[in-house]
Amino acid sequence: MKFIVSSTELLSHLQRVSKAISGKSTIPVLDSFLFDLAEKELTITASDLESTLITKITLENTEGEGKIALEAKRLLDILKEFPEQPLTFEIDSENLATTILSENGKFSVVGSPADEYPKYPELSEDSKITLTVSAELLDSGISKTVFATANDELRPVMNGIYFAIAEDSITFVASDSHKLVRYKRTDIKADKEASFILPKKPANLLKALLASSEDNVSVAFDDKNAVFTFSEFKLICRLTEGKYPNYESVIPTENPNKLIINRQDIYNTVKRVSVFSNQASNLIKLHLTENELTVSAQDIDFSISAHERLTCQYQGDNMEIGFKSVFLLEILANIGSDEVVFELSDPSRAGLMLPFKSDSDNEDVLMLLMPMMING
Repeated sequence: MKFIVSSTELLSHLQRVSKAISGKSTIPVLDSFLFDLAEKELTITASDLESTLITKITLENTEGEGKIALEAKRLLDILKEFPEQPLTFEIDSENLATTILSENGKFSVVGSPADEYPKYPELSEDSKITLTVSAELLDSGISKTVFATANDELRPVMNGIYFAIAEDSITFVASDSHKLVRYKRTDIKADKEASFILPKKPANLLKALLASSEDNVSVAFDDKNAVFTFSEFKLICRLTEGKYPNYESVIPTENPNKLIINRQDIYNTVKRVSVFSNQASNLIKLHLTENELTVSAQDIDFSISAHERLTCQYQGDNMEIGFKSVFLLEILANIGSDEVVFELSDPSRAGLMLPFKSDSDNEDVLMLLMPMMING
């Protein structure tokens, strides 16, 4: 078989699907791209068995049809060195010898048989559920939550994003037991209620692809796998099996102490002050009084400390609460509004962080952070 393709277009597609390749696979062919040429359309597949990314390029000049697996790293390395130009791929279907012809050169490699490449799973027609969401909605849901997923080998359900689909809403939830994010959108319609847990790697693969897409995304899933289809890409992934914990039970409902403050101001202050925190605990303290917030940290071992005052709107009792600065910075970085609202009950219970004003009337964002004990 033979085809001519733009060097930059091919490189762009390969780079985006290559993120599915793990590089640690025990199956050698999974270090390759699967090329499938049929009816002037080149389909390229990359996989690590858990996640499979597929992209398609429509071509004008092709001869014949066929499949071949080509080593991913070598192909990416050579394509990066080409300026924009047409490349001709000539593949001998008998011995899999592959010749790449450029304007001034000739490069030869040998592929692997396509039948060695694992087949991706098919969804069960009996239990399959489908819905359509906008790329913006799915991108927002993943971006707002994926940072809060855990890395817990004993509880794999915590290592992904929980999708809870209702007839008129979709809720994304992630938690690592220290922080929790719940992101809800009400601008979708679904035929029935359903849920699944999307692992972290395919969530990040989707996030990278959705950032530049404006298309609607077709989401189809059964009890084991999910398929996301949009523009020129398709992601097929294995879902995490198990029941997601009752996250609603850990969200405090009585929070009489309310702080409203500029998000960038408190973010910058926490970042500065946290330099003086104990490296093991990363503890920072928030001392709240009427219209004033003091952020402080110290490391007794090195006799260093810092504190910084900020003006704010605060209604409630004077209180001091401790948080892990790394987690608080992550949450503040992922709240979109100019001002952030802290809703607190007491220093021993979780604090809620909410945007003062959401980007859309259709979204509801809640972030929760467990406090740290303050000694003395």
